[in-house]
Amino acid sequence: MTATVHPSAVVEEGARLGAGVEIGPFCHVGPQVALGDGVRLVSHVSLAGDTAIGARTRIFPFAAIGHQPQDLKYSGEPVRLVVGEDCLIREHVTMNPGTAGGRSETVIGPRCVFLTNAHVAHDCRIGEGVILSNNVMLAGHVQVGDFAIVSGGAAAHQFVRIGAHSFVGGLAGVEHDLIPFGMALGNRASLAGLNFVGLKRRGFAHDSIHELRRAYKMLFSAAGTLKERIGDVADAFPNQEAVQQIVAFLREGGDRAITVPRDGRGEAA
Repeated sequence: MTATVHPSAVVEEGARLGAGVEIGPFCHVGPQVALGDGVRLVSHVSLAGDTAIGARTRIFPFAAIGHQPQDLKYSGEPVRLVVGEDCLIREHVTMNPGTAGGRSETVIGPRCVFLTNAHVAHDCRIGEGVILSNNVMLAGHVQVGDFAIVSGGAAAHQFVRIGAHSFVGGLAGVEHDLIPFGMALGNRASLAGLNFVGLKRRGFAHDSIHELRRAYKMLFSAAGTLKERIGDVADAFPNQEAVQQIVAFLREGGDRAITVPRDGRGEAA
């Protein structure tokens, strides 16, 4: 199946179009862009730079994808943006490639949803099935784990890690790392328990959720140091995969501190 291109669209020489690609009115596709099979650009979409869009991804009007990063140190060096298959990118979404100061690449996983005006800055790493609601802002080098949800108007500080299956509330300002399965609320965001709604939607077993609740209370109790509590939790739940995912996240560390409950203690909501 050949690609279909509206007469008003501009597809520059060198662009690679997969089978069944649909390019609507007034789109612009740059010479280094690669569109996978079945990609649909609805209209007025601008794709630039060394950008690869995964199969069956849909992009809506006025999205600007792959244009040079919003980093004043950028001086034209080769950088890249990769978007996974089956993503949904709504109106006015912006996604930037990487920078030499990072990994020179921004990577978006498959089956993600980006609602109107969401922004993904340079060098971000987005996992599978992530949802960014309207007006979400991710600064440079942010990592978002699989199936995390970031609600409308929320913002993440540069280098923040948002763990898998976590939930960020609307208008939250996330300046510290958020553990997998955690729920962050407020500005500045604090840890407000576990993302039980998300856990149930993803089909986590009742026993697994119960063990996560116990581990959470241990991790954010007042006793000892966080490092000591991480060790205690690792030893107490050696065969609990979800708990060990949190332990690994905390032990790996990052460039930011950890988001904790506002009162310093943890009661799983």
